Amino acid sequence: MKSATIQLETLVCPSCSQKIEGLLKGFDGIVKDTASVSFNNSKVKFEFDEEKLSVEDVEKAINKLGFDVIKSKVK
Repeated sequence: MKSATIQLETLVCPSCSQKIEGLLKGFDGIVKDTASVSFNNSKVKFEFDEEKLSVEDVEKAINKLGFDVIKSKVK
C-alpha cells in the first residue's frame, strides 16, 4: 500500500470537498475510509493499492470534475 497527497487549486466551498470525497469512495483500489479532502488547505489524502490504481488515474478523475491539480506526492 502507498499513500498519496494531492494539492489542488483553492476549493471554493465545502461541497466541493464532499464531491471529491464521493468520487474517491467509488474507486476500486483506494483503501476504505482513508480518503479525505481538506477544504481549508485544498488537499486530498488517501491510501491505495498501486496494483489496482495509479495517482494519475485519480488526478484525471478530479480534473474531469473541474478541479485543477497542482502537484501530487506519493509515499
